[in-house]
Amino acid sequence: MPRTLSAPGPRRRLPWTNFLAMHRDPLGFLTRLAGDYGDVAHFRLGPQHLFLLNHPDYIRDVLVTNHRLFVKGRGLERAKRLLGEGLLTSEGEHHLRQRRLTQPAFHRDRITGYATVMVEYAARHRERWTDGAIVDIHHEIMRLTLGIVGKTLFDADIDHEATVIGEALATSLQLFRSLTIPFAEVLERLPVPATRRFEEAKARLDATVLWLIREHRASGVDRGDLLSMLLQARDLENPELGMTEEQLRDEVLTILLAGHETTANAITWALYLLSQHPEAAARVESEVDQGLSGRLPTAADVPRLRYTTQVLAEAMRLYPPAWIVGRRALQAYEVAGFPIPAGSILLMSPYVTHRDARFFPQPLAFDPERWVEDTGAGWPFRGRTAAEAYFPFGAGPRICIGEQFAWMEEVLLLATLTQRWRMRLQPGHPVELAPSITLRPKHGMWMVLERR
Repeated sequence: MPRTLSAPGPRRRLPWTNFLAMHRDPLGFLTRLAGDYGDVAHFRLGPQHLFLLNHPDYIRDVLVTNHRLFVKGRGLERAKRLLGEGLLTSEGEHHLRQRRLTQPAFHRDRITGYATVMVEYAARHRERWTDGAIVDIHHEIMRLTLGIVGKTLFDADIDHEATVIGEALATSLQLFRSLTIPFAEVLERLPVPATRRFEEAKARLDATVLWLIREHRASGVDRGDLLSMLLQARDLENPELGMTEEQLRDEVLTILLAGHETTANAITWALYLLSQHPEAAARVESEVDQGLSGRLPTAADVPRLRYTTQVLAEAMRLYPPAWIVGRRALQAYEVAGFPIPAGSILLMSPYVTHRDARFFPQPLAFDPERWVEDTGAGWPFRGRTAAEAYFPFGAGPRICIGEQFAWMEEVLLLATLTQRWRMRLQPGHPVELAPSITLRPKHGMWMVLERR
């Protein structure tokens, strides 16, 4: 007989206890919640009921099997303030139509064609470094991946716009958490400094993106980039319909954010882990040296850079760039016999699940060897563990459309950079996590460069 008891969770001694704990340390709060209350834990933030799910079966039920019963959670609902109705935030028929229109731009053959751009930019970037220099490698990789997404998306060298775009995106992300708190809808109408800075950053992004779209459209030339594909995209059911300028803006901004932010974070955390594990760094260097013999990597080398890929898989296990996934229940639901009221938010955290000893032995250890076996269920490691125990790109129909793009870029960039440089964490540099839309290093990642 199914249970009818409410899911367990912390009692609220004061109305804002959970909110303050979640806001101050969301990763610690969710980790404690799963440890104390199990695979279905209930808590409240103000009037909102939330449930943390921490078992692959329950995660699969929500993200895959019964995905139609849910929409995106509050975080991405609020992200519409920045990203509009792009693939990351849109719902229902609009999302399905946009996914169909966008999918050809991420076809495997098209993605493979971008490998040369990725490697050329990485090779050019590494030549700017000097032996013994101390750099914020997170800032460096962010700038590199922004340049790559600018070239693959717009066929444009956006170095002169990179500072404007990078700073505006950083400002937007820094202020994002304040826009997701209860009553944010009221606060954002007030002329407070945080709201004003957000609007100014958004206006800079909009102006830059719309200029690039209009310049592309006016030229009428297919440049072989993602934006050209989006401009040519037509609805299968109504071939006369393409994307409006507003839809293009939303998709372009979404790709700009997702296409460089998450990749840069993954590479940054991989470089940090390698700096802490010299034996793993030596294996990556050996694989790159022997496999490439001094030449730059190509798309054809990616499957052979096996250990390099394992390092990245392990980095995204320990530090998943997309650290939280949320869904809002459209109707009453049930998980493990526990009732979930309509309107509740269901949270699933790759950060928490990836660190669960039931699915990953010695979960806090950095162990690329745990990825030696591959079931072949997906590229490259989906299906390696219990279903949805490893989901750095999400799961189900809303899985990241650029997953293959990201894997290839991460492997090629890590190989290209480590081919010439070894990196050591600057002594005394604090390494802390900053969970916003993505999982960034709070104080950057200052490292000492050593020429190989």
